[in-house]
Amino acid sequence: MEYLIGDVAKKMNINTSAIRFYDKKGLLPFIERDEAGRRKFKQQDMNFLEVIDCLKKSGVPVKDIAHFVRLCMEGDETLRERYDYLNNEEVNLEKKISDLNDKLAFLRFKKWYYKTSVEAGTEKIHFVPGENLVDPDTKAQYQAELEKTDNIHDLIDLE
Repeated sequence: MEYLIGDVAKKMNINTSAIRFYDKKGLLPFIERDEAGRRKFKQQDMNFLEVIDCLKKSGVPVKDIAHFVRLCMEGDETLRERYDYLNNEEVNLEKKISDLNDKLAFLRFKKWYYKTSVEAGTEKIHFVPGENLVDPDTKAQYQAELEKTDNIHDLIDLE
């Protein structure tokens, strides 16, 4: 069975403009065209598109994705290199996720800080008495509250 670009876009939930971009950047060398120049996708092309889209959305540069696609096109002699490449990207993605989780945790702390300030009517509840400086124990207070809750949003969201 063959699919046109619109079919593929719908089936894979990828914009046709993204698929055209991938093709323009050389990421789809396996795609055939009909006599009118329209791209003809086969079922096996969907796997490539899924990998390309995943890597792109993971922040992998197009030139690196193109290198990976070239390795795939070379066949079995590049299996280990492809595995190593994906292993490296997994490590990179795990680092990004860890960094984002750290940022999310800090954002949630700040939401709690401002929620409790709004509820008290003043930010001074978090200040060192007599100073305009956040009490260093404020974060520990948040952590203690966090450990007691089953739902972070009960702790940080205003009603």
